[in-house]
Amino acid sequence: MIGGDIVDLINKASKVEKIKRLQSVTQFNQQRGQETLHPLITVLDQSKSCEITPFRFLSDLYIVFFKEEKCADMMYGRSHYDYQNESLIFIAPNQMAGFDEPDAIIRPNGWALAFHPDFIRGTAMARAIREYHFFSYGSKEALHVSEREKRILLDCFKKIIYELGHPIDKHSKKLVISNLEMLLNYCERFYDRQFTTRNEVNKDILTRFEEAINDYFDSKAATLGLPTVAHFANELHLSPGYFGDLIKRETGISAQGYIQDKLIDLAKERFFQDSRSISEIAYELGFKYPQHLTRLFKKKVGRTPQQYRIRG
Repeated sequence: MIGGDIVDLINKASKVEKIKRLQSVTQFNQQRGQETLHPLITVLDQSKSCEITPFRFLSDLYIVFFKEEKCADMMYGRSHYDYQNESLIFIAPNQMAGFDEPDAIIRPNGWALAFHPDFIRGTAMARAIREYHFFSYGSKEALHVSEREKRILLDCFKKIIYELGHPIDKHSKKLVISNLEMLLNYCERFYDRQFTTRNEVNKDILTRFEEAINDYFDSKAATLGLPTVAHFANELHLSPGYFGDLIKRETGISAQGYIQDKLIDLAKERFFQDSRSISEIAYELGFKYPQHLTRLFKKKVGRTPQQYRIRG
């Protein structure tokens, strides 16, 4: 499980074994019985790794697992994943990861990339890496790649391995970071492809999102307050990062913007048809203070709620 509710993970893990801290590249390599070529970054051919006992860990590293092993058909809603033979899972520092089968023995397969934030500190990539939203996606939202895409990614892995095995010179770090950035940029492109090829699935999510928004403002807002993107992501069983990116790609606006637009539409409808006060409608829509609705409404519509009521 990648990401998810940390409290829930800790509670579950306490019943299995103590959560371990993955602090270094050397520790990552030692767990798999492999040599450390660089203390801050590694790429492993997992076919050369030893068997490992599953455990839960809190990562201090960025990790990319490229799983090559074929698995059973994976379902998403009512549809099959379109690329399910090979997949990539991404883990960022301070995220939980691990397994629920403490008595099992796992034979790693595919490839693994791990690097410490210190490796990119002070570089342009240190600023850019937060733009790779897939590091916050859940494991069920993994990147599934075609055979052609797989070859491109493996080429990036192998170029990094080549540089790590090459005698260090003034070009070494620049070339490793360049290939690392290329790998992540390709992953971003392939995720865009994945969003596009699952158009019907995405439309289904968008429909359910719309229904969830309507239900929330009809029956929950007055009690629970204004909804969050995380609330709807949880309702749809998606991570907030994946959900936000999906909505942005499908609608052209952020999930938060979509919620606000829906809120303004509902406010317009109630201002026009309802004789209750602006304050009553604001509380019903989840605002703690009516003036916050007035401020948002004027920003979005260009008029205050009172002016809208008079002019329509």
